[in-house]
Amino acid sequence: MSESINPLIEERRAKRALATDPVIATDIDLLVKAAHLAPSCFNNQPWRFIVIDDEETLREVKGAMPKGNYWTKSAPVIIAVTSHRDLDCKLSDKRDYFLFGCGMAVGNLMIQATEMGLIAHPIAGYNPTKVKEILKVPADYTLITLIIVARAGDPADLSEDHRAIELGERDRKPLCEVMKRNRFDFDL
Repeated sequence: MSESINPLIEERRAKRALATDPVIATDIDLLVKAAHLAPSCFNNQPWRFIVIDDEETLREVKGAMPKGNYWTKSAPVIIAVTSHRDLDCKLSDKRDYFLFGCGMAVGNLMIQATEMGLIAHPIAGYNPTKVKEILKVPADYTLITLIIVARAGDPADLSEDHRAIELGERDRKPLCEVMKRNRFDFDL
């Protein structure tokens, strides 16, 4: 039994320097298959993936990005993750459990992308109303995230701030700030 972190988890980073080279359809299919193997409550599989890879739709979706996500403009593929609370377990305290299931699926996708030498960077910064309209996602569905998929590009294409993040050490909070034992004992 290993006492170390899986090297793919260690290697995965939220890279922003993207190459414009195409990512072939079979590679995208493999990413989605990995996501689809995630565990889910009663095997409900609440995730719905929309692969955006044609020029016109990509252009429209990229037009829904704020200035800070300028780096997404070079992505050859974007995967939208959407779902509906009725696609997953109904919990007594009304937790939206479908979000957890979809998050685990995205985690699988990201680890598979790392294994394949691809970048899979989920983002929250976009106009969800506009993207839902472009992709014809029903109004009662949640557009959870957009995953930017590409091969690694040149960090010189990034802003100075993003380049520093891209090339810098991985920055994580100390474990004691995110884990306690036996009770909630976090600073509020």
